[in-house]
Amino acid sequence: MNKIKCCTFSDLKFREREHLQEWLENTPTAFGEDDELLFIQKEFDGFDDTRERLDLLAIDKQGDLVIIENKLDDSGRDVTWQVLKYASYCSSLSKQQIKDIYQSYLDKKGVSENAESNISDFLDAEDFKEIQLNKTQRIILVSGNYRKEVTSTVLWLLQKYNIKIQCFKATPFSFGEQIFLNIEQIIPVHEVEEYTIKMAEKAQEEQSTQEEQVIRHKIRIEFWKLLLPKLNTKTNLFANVSPSKDNWITAGSGVSGVGFVFSIAKNYARTEVYMSRGNTEENKFVFDKLFLQKDEIEKQTGTLEWERLENKKACRIKQELRNVSLYEKDDWDKMVDFLIMSMVKMETAFKKPLQTINRELKAEVKE
Repeated sequence: MNKIKCCTFSDLKFREREHLQEWLENTPTAFGEDDELLFIQKEFDGFDDTRERLDLLAIDKQGDLVIIENKLDDSGRDVTWQVLKYASYCSSLSKQQIKDIYQSYLDKKGVSENAESNISDFLDAEDFKEIQLNKTQRIILVSGNYRKEVTSTVLWLLQKYNIKIQCFKATPFSFGEQIFLNIEQIIPVHEVEEYTIKMAEKAQEEQSTQEEQVIRHKIRIEFWKLLLPKLNTKTNLFANVSPSKDNWITAGSGVSGVGFVFSIAKNYARTEVYMSRGNTEENKFVFDKLFLQKDEIEKQTGTLEWERLENKKACRIKQELRNVSLYEKDDWDKMVDFLIMSMVKMETAFKKPLQTINRELKAEVKE
């Protein structure tokens, strides 16, 4: 067993392009046996209106572009921003452009090979026309050492935004005249990479959900602001109700736990008489008493849907307009007209029956 000496690239007088980059380019499995890459360009400067050069560009086994930036002993401060720019530039590359970039690379190397055939062989595809390229982009950083501002930013991008980014530490060793290079993945830590990715996906999903929720809340408030002033010219039932972020608003009926409700969603707009008293039997009692007067009530409201909701505490009587969406503003006028007309009729039709039922409920409580 012999000891080999750990050293730096500067100790060896190695240069970035002539040595590290050249070795990476000629080692398709440098980043792992299960992550073979097809290198398609180096020192790529084919970006519009910029003279910046991307160190290495490759395709992985999924057909995604891999943007590789390599440094020697020090990552520098700006490498993260640098490689994000390159990834953004590459995101717009078409399949034809990628093929042309690779063919140019082969031609410069003096290799009489065909880009289409090589890509097809690499991706185990029979026909280049069937291949999808550049669905997304990956980023790989290689350096002897990383500054804290770089690793901090990379972890943030990975965990917060699920950007596919990896950091590899490149360490040269010498033994006599021989030079060895160790490439070690340090972000995400290889042993917990799957967990890190899952947590990043979860965080991104939660953030997306929160953003969608904020948007939904704004849309609902805007809709209620449209509905309520118009409704208040027809009835005072909702005069003391304010626009809400919820998809429903309710007004009292004069019976505790029984309300008149507006409900809106992505596929309907509806009015309801909703029975949600604390006691299941009392809710069923109110519903059954109203159901006995169904024909008389529907003469004033039109057809209603009577939902006793046998396995639930609450009961509901509703009138619904379907095939409209809260998220289609072109539907709003139609929804508002329906909701106002329906609620005015429901208030009139249910007013006296609910007054009678309220007296009966109070009488039962006294007994």
